[in-house]
Amino acid sequence: MRDGPFGPGMCQLWIDHDTDLDLIALSRRTDHAGLRDMAVFDAVVNNADRKIGHLLPVTDGHLYGCDHGVCFAEDYKLRTVLWQWRGKSLPRRSLDALRRLNTVFADGGLADELSSLLTASEIDATKIRIDTLLKHRVHPYPPTDWPAVPWPPV
Repeated sequence: MRDGPFGPGMCQLWIDHDTDLDLIALSRRTDHAGLRDMAVFDAVVNNADRKIGHLLPVTDGHLYGCDHGVCFAEDYKLRTVLWQWRGKSLPRRSLDALRRLNTVFADGGLADELSSLLTASEIDATKIRIDTLLKHRVHPYPPTDWPAVPWPPV
């Protein structure tokens, strides 16, 4: 968050992504740890619009993602092109990250910080998603009452 000429707002860091990479092929991979981490992140924030064009790989192998803010809905609205791990066990690094998130939620620090950006019910829904991921220890399945893949997917 930054103060700007029209009041507080959000700014983004420009990422020079690797234009030589085939994003469609990347989006289908099952062996890319950064892509799998992004799938877990999307499940936590309930991302409703993870398209292929929102994947920003850089030449050193790191993967960034860009989004437009269709996240944190109270209802389950996960919509993504990253369903290749649905029902698969979460990797240890994801479980460790979820436990750390759970800890900072439990001590109240993260909820306090998010309260200026999200409603109390959006924060509660986020906690529930984290708890659910930790309880079941698997990548979520697509919703049955909501389109599972954004359109267009690229």
